[in-house]
Amino acid sequence: MITLTKAEEKIMKILWGIEKGFIKDILEQYPDPKPPYNSVSTIVRVLVQKEIVGYTAYGNAHQYHPLISKEEYRKNQLSRLVSDYYNNSLKQVVNFFSESKELKKEEVDEVMRMLEDLKSKKDE
Repeated sequence: MITLTKAEEKIMKILWGIEKGFIKDILEQYPDPKPPYNSVSTIVRVLVQKEIVGYTAYGNAHQYHPLISKEEYRKNQLSRLVSDYYNNSLKQVVNFFSESKELKKEEVDEVMRMLEDLKSKKDE
């Protein structure tokens, strides 16, 4: 299961946005105050070691690119969240949102349609 620190996640969000880039390209996407070049470089090297980021070498320079998609990471994180905090229970997740968040009627209707579609597919 993929686990990223906040700093690693920030870099991944940038890489998903730019698709590929050198450290300087990643740094350009940071808001001010920007972190030091060496800090970003170190985090990217950790992501390479975790096999989440790959690179193409051009002499001494490396152009980095994600090895996992944002969607893949999002699915992984949601699965971990549901597993760790809701005992793998969709019912508990829905209960949490229904009790702790003001849901608009339109959102509830849309979720109900989605669940009905899912139920129909399971019945086939």
